[in-house]
Amino acid sequence: MILGDSNSAGTSGHTAPRTGNGTPNIALPSDALIVLPVRKVVLFPGLILPLSIGRDKSIAAVQQAVREERQIGLFLQRDADNNDPGPDDLYRIGTLANIVRYLATPDGNHHLVVQGVQRIRIEDFLPATPFLVARVVHIPEPDTKSTEIEARFRNLKSQALEAVQLLPQSPPELVTAIENTATPAALADMAAGYMDITPEDKQAILETVDLSTRIERVSTLLAERIEVMRIAQEIGRQTKAAFDDRQREAVLREQMATIQRQLGEGDGKSQEVAELSEAITKAQMPDDVEKHARKELSRYQRLPEAAGEAGMIRTYLDWLTELPWALPEEKPIDIAAARRILDEDHFGLEKIKTRIIEYLAVRKLAPQGKAPILCFAGPPGVGKTSLGQSIARAMQRPFVRVSLGGVHDEAEIRGHRRTYVGALPGIIIQGIKRAGARNCVMMLDEIDKMGRGIQGDPSAAMLEVLDPEQNSTFRDNYLGVPFDLSRVVFIATANMLDTIPGPLRDRMEIISLAGYTESEKLQIARRYLVNRQLEANGLKPGQVTIDDAALAAIIHGYTREAGVRGLEREVGKVFRNTAVKIAEDSNAHVDITSAGLTDILGAPHFENEVAMRTSVPGVATGLAWTPVGGDILFIEASRSPGKGGLILTGQLGDVMRESAQAAMTLVKNRAESLGIDPAVFEKSEIHVHVPAGATPKDGPSAGVAMFMALVSLLTNRTIRNDTAMTGEISLRGLVLPVGGIKEKVVAAAAAGITRVMLPARNRRDFDDIPQDARDRLEFIWLERVDDAVAGALDNSQGAAAANTIVA
Repeated sequence: MILGDSNSAGTSGHTAPRTGNGTPNIALPSDALIVLPVRKVVLFPGLILPLSIGRDKSIAAVQQAVREERQIGLFLQRDADNNDPGPDDLYRIGTLANIVRYLATPDGNHHLVVQGVQRIRIEDFLPATPFLVARVVHIPEPDTKSTEIEARFRNLKSQALEAVQLLPQSPPELVTAIENTATPAALADMAAGYMDITPEDKQAILETVDLSTRIERVSTLLAERIEVMRIAQEIGRQTKAAFDDRQREAVLREQMATIQRQLGEGDGKSQEVAELSEAITKAQMPDDVEKHARKELSRYQRLPEAAGEAGMIRTYLDWLTELPWALPEEKPIDIAAARRILDEDHFGLEKIKTRIIEYLAVRKLAPQGKAPILCFAGPPGVGKTSLGQSIARAMQRPFVRVSLGGVHDEAEIRGHRRTYVGALPGIIIQGIKRAGARNCVMMLDEIDKMGRGIQGDPSAAMLEVLDPEQNSTFRDNYLGVPFDLSRVVFIATANMLDTIPGPLRDRMEIISLAGYTESEKLQIARRYLVNRQLEANGLKPGQVTIDDAALAAIIHGYTREAGVRGLEREVGKVFRNTAVKIAEDSNAHVDITSAGLTDILGAPHFENEVAMRTSVPGVATGLAWTPVGGDILFIEASRSPGKGGLILTGQLGDVMRESAQAAMTLVKNRAESLGIDPAVFEKSEIHVHVPAGATPKDGPSAGVAMFMALVSLLTNRTIRNDTAMTGEISLRGLVLPVGGIKEKVVAAAAAGITRVMLPARNRRDFDDIPQDARDRLEFIWLERVDDAVAGALDNSQGAAAANTIVA
C-alpha cells in the first residue's frame, strides 16, 4: 500500500530492563541537543509520530529531555540491528522534534509522541555522556518561489489526493490535511512521511534541501506507488467480474490475460501483427520469401498468446524482417584511394597489395561478375585479418569477422531447424545481420581450424557458401528460404593449407603471406607498433623516444617469429616500464636505447648459435617450415662402435625417417667417390638426431641436410657455418623441389645465415622471396647431391660455382 501506519515506528527490537524516573540529571550545555537514534522510521518536519522506546540509553535521554522540557533530535540508524549505536552509526541529517507526550506504563514499556519541527545536521558529538548528545546546525526551509515550483506543488497535491482515494479505507482527515496544506515544502514532507517506501528512500528525501528537487523526487515515488495500486485495483476488479463456475485453470488464464493487457501484451496483438506486416513490406524481400513470411504471420495471428509455438514464430519473423534483403547502393571503388589505404595500413607486402588492387579493379569494372574467393595463408601476426579490414575500407563496405576456429558442427554454418528449442541461424547469416548489408566484406577467420564431429562436417557446408555458382541461393536451415550470398565479398584466412579439404581449397585463390624480414619488422615497428603502444600505455610522443637501434635489438634478441605480435608485446613491456617513471615524475622525458633494454626485458632470449652447432663434423643446418613460419633446423649425426645400423631420434615422423634412411643408402652407394671406407658401415652404428625432441617433425625436405650431416661425419669435414639447406633427395642422387621456400629463406636471413642451398627446381619461387632477403643471401641451386657436397663442405670447390646466383 502507498501510506504507512504512523503507529508502528518501532525503534526497539526488544524489551530492555525497566528504568525508573529517578535517572540522575547531567549538566548539558545550552547549545547541546539530546540525540535519539531510531530504527526504520524517519520523522519529517510538521508530522506527529508515536514511538516505543526500550533501550536504557534512549529511556534516560527521553526522561532528561522531559524533565528539562528540552527538544530532542531524531536520527535514523544505518543498521537497524545495532542495539548500541554510536556516532558513526547514524545519518548526519535528522529532525528536531518537540515531545508532545511521554508515558511510562506499569508493565515497563515507554511510549513517546513527538512532532517534527525542522531539519538539523550534526556538527559534532559531546564526549563522556551517558547517552548521545550533539551540537547541531539548523537547516532552514527554503522559501523559493517560482512558477515551476507552483506547478510541481499543484501536481503533487493532485497525486496525493489520488493516492488517498485509491486506498481501501482512506481517513477523511487525511484528505482534509492534504487540501489545507499551504506550502510546497510541507506537502512534500507530508507525502514522504506517509508514503509506503523504504526508510533509506525517506532519509534521502529528508536530506534533500532543495525544494524543487525534493518535490520532484517525492512526485516520482508517489507516481510509482499510484501506478502499482491502480494496476492492482484494476486486476482485482476485472478478475472478479470474469469469475464464474469454471475450473481453476480458466480462472488462472483469465488473471494472466488481465495482467498481459495491463502490460500492453493483450489487446496489442493486433497492433503487433500490423507492425510485423509493415516490417515485412519494408524489408523488400524476394516475392517467394515475402509470401512465405506472410504465411507465417497469418499462423502467428491465429495462435493464442499462451501457445508455445507463438514465441517461436515471432522470433522467426523478427529474423526474417531484420535481415538486409535489399541490396544497398554500392559506392564506386576508387583504385587510387584503395592503394593509399593499403599503403597506410601495411608496410611491404607489395605483391599482396598488387593482387588486392587487381581484385578491386576487376570488381569495379565487372560489379556483377563472380569474383574469386581470396584466402590469405601465412603464419600468425603477418596482417591477414587487417588486410581484410583494409579491403572493406577501400570498397567502403561494412566489415564483419566470422571465426571458424573450433567449429565442428555443420549446423553452426547452416543453422538449426526451427523445431529445436533455442534454434538460431548459422554464423554466416548471423554475420550478415550484424553487418547490416548484403554486400558486406566477410572475413572467414581461421578456416583451417574447422573440425569434424558426429554432427557433420562444417567444411562441406562451406562448399556452398564459397561457390559463386551456388551461393546465390544459399539455404539456411533456420530460415528455410534461399538467401543470396553472391554479393558478399568473402575473404578467408589460414595458417596452413594442409588441413583444408581439397574441394574447399579449390574454391579459393590462395595468397601466401610469408614472414617479415628484420628490416621490414623495424619499419613496421617504427610506423605502426610504437604509436599504437604509446597510446595504449597513456604516453605521449614528447614524453618518450625509442631509437632504431633499440628496436633492432628487440627484434633480433627478444623475438623469433614470422609476424610482429611478439614484437608488439615486447615494445609494450618497454613502454610500461617507461610509464612508471613518467607517472612518478610527470615532467620526465625517457630515451630508450639498446643499452638499457637488458634492465627492462632481461637478457636476450635468442642468440645466434649456428656457428657453435656447425663447428664439429656431423652437424648440418636445415630449413623447416611450420604453421607459424619458417625456422632453421639442426641435423646432428654421430658414430659409435657397433655392428652397423641406423638410429633415429627426435620425434621424427614416418616421412622424415624414410628421408634419413634414403640419405644413409645414398651415402653408402657413393662411399668410394666421397672417400669413405665402406667397412665403416659394418663396424659402426650411426645415430641421427634432430634437437628439440619434444616437438614432432615430419616431411621430406630435410633429405639434403641429413645427407650432408652423414657425409660430414664420415669424411670428418665440417659444414660451413654460414650455410643452410633444404631439399628432398632421391636414391639416384637428385635433389627434388619442396614447399615453403619463401618462409624458409626469410627464416634463414633472420637467423644470420648468409648462404642457402635450394633445389634447382625451386627457381620458380625466387621471385616470391622478399627483396631484403635476396640482398642478404647467396643462393646455391642444387641439381644433385654432388652440388651440395661441393658447396657445403669447408675447403670444397668446383661444382657449386656454376650453379650459384648472387641476388
